[in-house]
Amino acid sequence: MSKVIVITGAGSGFGALAARALARSGHIVCAAMRNTTTRNAGRVAEAAAYAAGHGVDLRTAEPDALSRDSADAAISAVVTEAGRLDVLLHGAGHMVTGPTEVFTPEELAAVHDTDVLGTQRVNRAALPQLRSRRHGLVVWMGSTSTRGGTPPCPAPRFAAKSASSAKSFMDALAVSCAAESARFRIETISGVPGSFTSVINHFVTGRRPADRSMVPDYEELCADLMEQVSQRPAVPAPADADADAAQVADAIVRLVDAEHGKRPRVHIDPGDDGSEAVSAVADRVRAEFHGRIVLDDLLTPHAA
Repeated sequence: MSKVIVITGAGSGFGALAARALARSGHIVCAAMRNTTTRNAGRVAEAAAYAAGHGVDLRTAEPDALSRDSADAAISAVVTEAGRLDVLLHGAGHMVTGPTEVFTPEELAAVHDTDVLGTQRVNRAALPQLRSRRHGLVVWMGSTSTRGGTPPCPAPRFAAKSASSAKSFMDALAVSCAAESARFRIETISGVPGSFTSVINHFVTGRRPADRSMVPDYEELCADLMEQVSQRPAVPAPADADADAAQVADAIVRLVDAEHGKRPRVHIDPGDDGSEAVSAVADRVRAEFHGRIVLDDLLTPHAA
């Protein structure tokens, strides 16, 4: 059955690919992005052209994850226009690249404001809609870097994703939210993509530190480190692996269309940086712990 889906960070990257794939599958998709009348006006036009050209229901909205009022207004507008909300997909975030020391505390705070606090603002707007219906799905787009191999230079980004995706903070906040929402029949799950540098090169487009005074010190011994980091994550992938980032969107479609209550965490990582193996251990430990405290009914959303 067609679902009403809101995807944050859907102006580009995995979010945009997922929005189009879900719309092609027959869902009503609201691609959320900031600055829809200015910086992202072209992407809004592209989404509209895609919807018209493919005969799908792909809309755009502007819930600014940095503003609670904006998130509330955008989610309310979606519910008013579509009649309900079924799925929230957290895809917002931005890459920063450079030696960790060089970033100011304010720059790190800005990353966390988007990748961490932004998800909480949108959750506070969307979860009441799902709870009132006693049904829903929250998908968090994470990164294998938060439990797999973490390369140098994008550390602020990966630290933030550890705090916002279905990894460290999601295992502390979102997984807790999943347990808290289980009795409302809300399912929380994660899609965990690896490195797809040939198609979505966040290393090239990522923000650099504003304070460049320390950069020459690193360039003396690490002049080509950033280029190595941007290319080598994809090297371990099998020669015949399909490294097309569209497979991430396809995996999200399968997650959304899967049977409620039985959706697994999905890793899409041709390079296999080890995240899936670590996640399996974490899932087992969490299940055993919930069993010991006799709250194992919170591990999956309840039946109707």
